Amino acid sequence: MDTQNKPEIDVEQYAKEGKEVPKGHVYIITVDRQKFKVKEECMTGKEILMLAGKTPPERFQLNMRLRGGKVVKIGYNEKVCFTAPGIEKFMTIPLDQTEGGK
Repeated sequence: MDTQNKPEIDVEQYAKEGKEVPKGHVYIITVDRQKFKVKEECMTGKEILMLAGKTPPERFQLNMRLRGGKVVKIGYNEKVCFTAPGIEKFMTIPLDQTEGGK
């Protein structure tokens, strides 16, 4: 269970290269273009939002981008395992803004 000697796995890089993400490592995940190191193999949407400093998490929506460009909405209590194939990155959307306000 010692993760100190385990290689760090960049989840986005593995997805882009079509490689399978191995279990039991330190994972580097990308949320809003920012990289975070996590020791957990799975986290909930709420935990990912909090990791990215999006508080309160209820004011944000979390989306997951998969290889090939598919975007999936992640619920607050929905578990995401970083070893699942094709996960590239996560994006957050503030819920208190009007849609299409750019």
